[in-house]
Amino acid sequence: MAQEEAQKSADVVVVSAEKPMTDDKEVTVPAPVPEKEVTPPVASEEKVAAEAEAEKSAPVKEEETVVAEKVVVPTPEELEKKALEEFKELVREALNKREFTAPPPPPVKEEKAEEKKPAEESKEEDKTDEKKEEEKQEEAVKTEEKPSEPAAAPAETKPEEKEAVPVTTEKATGAEEDGTKTVEAIEESIVSVTPQESAAAPEETTVVAEAEPVEPEEVSIYGVPLLQDERSDVILLKFLRARDFKAKEALTMLKNTVQWRKENKIDELIEAEAGEEASEFEKMVFAHGVDKEGHVVIYSSYGEFQNKELFSDKEKLNKFLNWRIQLQEKCVRALDFSSPDAKSSFVFVSDFRNAPGLGKRALWQFIRRAVKQFEDNYPEFATRELFINVPWWYIPYYKTFGSIITSPKTRSKMVLAGPSKSADTIFKYISPEQVPVKYGGLSKDIPLTNGDTVTEAIVKPAAKYTIELPASEACTLSWELRVLGADVSYGAQFEPTTEGSYVVIVSKNRKIGLTDEPVITDSFKVGEPGKIVITIDNQTSKKKKVLYRFKTQPKSDI
Repeated sequence: MAQEEAQKSADVVVVSAEKPMTDDKEVTVPAPVPEKEVTPPVASEEKVAAEAEAEKSAPVKEEETVVAEKVVVPTPEELEKKALEEFKELVREALNKREFTAPPPPPVKEEKAEEKKPAEESKEEDKTDEKKEEEKQEEAVKTEEKPSEPAAAPAETKPEEKEAVPVTTEKATGAEEDGTKTVEAIEESIVSVTPQESAAAPEETTVVAEAEPVEPEEVSIYGVPLLQDERSDVILLKFLRARDFKAKEALTMLKNTVQWRKENKIDELIEAEAGEEASEFEKMVFAHGVDKEGHVVIYSSYGEFQNKELFSDKEKLNKFLNWRIQLQEKCVRALDFSSPDAKSSFVFVSDFRNAPGLGKRALWQFIRRAVKQFEDNYPEFATRELFINVPWWYIPYYKTFGSIITSPKTRSKMVLAGPSKSADTIFKYISPEQVPVKYGGLSKDIPLTNGDTVTEAIVKPAAKYTIELPASEACTLSWELRVLGADVSYGAQFEPTTEGSYVVIVSKNRKIGLTDEPVITDSFKVGEPGKIVITIDNQTSKKKKVLYRFKTQPKSDI
């Protein structure tokens, strides 16, 4: 701006110099305006204070945004609870819509659809016929009303009457009664009637559908009614876990299970009497004891499938499968579903000693189908699966056998052990006093009860091991003992604590072989305080595991 003003003043000077001076008056030339120095604007104290406060508050805002960006990760319990609520809502909706009932076969639906089509076509034909008749009436009226058209012309000059003709229905009805219906009234009646009839058709169908009362289904599974009992939450959680907490997939699985139970009449099967083969089947599969956590243990012996009399054809295999489902259902209904912390699953022990070879494909295919049925219809009922006495040829089969288990969680529960490691594998999860004698344990009824605690001990190679059972008063002392792998010497004697009393030999030293009775059962009536001393002599190069338990019965109870 200063430069422009200076330039203007300079121009003024030049022009004035060129003009001839007509007067003696002095002409003053305005001095050039000096250029203004451009200086940065000086901020006021208020602005400086505001900026300082903004700088101080800036870190606070950043911290606030960081806090806002933090994602709260829900705990597994919260996710499980949320998935369960969603699943229960889907189950409730399915019960209200009666979706657990088997739908009618598709052909019936097609027939109903075909029946509806002719009805709709007939309605449309009726409507077209009515239109045709009305059009004929229009043509007849037009021919009759042609002379009266000039008389109606003055009415068109009146705007009020012209607007009233198509709106009022009384004139139209009066014309119908006199037989002199005008074209405009006919068109009005056609326009007003046709949409009403076409719109009324869908309204009638919806009213019929809403009129049918639908009562919610009552569905029970494993003897527990769905959504009517607190125990159903535990059951629904099993289906959720089997489908990785995907509610819709779990609902599909639940529907399939309910349908499978109806088709196989499970509720009737559980009440059915056992057949003649039941005594033989009970040697193959039976429930016995609990594991260290309190889960019921079910044992299966695959070697019994070699029995040709029981499994000679498909009919006998199906009989066994029905009996096996009946046993599974009884065991499941005996479980405690009162809370998620209750023991509502099993430990399965599968014994492959003398199992059929891979050459019997039909038999193994039957076994795989049976396992698949239990997996699909009794989900998450296995807390652990132990495969013992597994032969060398089972490893390649295991890769195929494992492929039918869809849940990675279920596969992680499988434990395989060869013949030499079977007993140790069982004892890792099940106490010896709960394991049947057949599988290396001490669970038998005479003379001790299954509740007595079992003590484990290791006998080193080429060494002796002694066990002392104290008796402080006159009583009967009973004990059971087992050496895994046998091939040791066993002896027992009573040593009194009173000086001058004699040592009593209870059992002479004798060799225990693999063919001998695996469990040694013995007892001694004690007349004075003392102790029973048991000696195990291991002269082999391998260590041995000893299992024993004892019980004292006072003399007054004898």
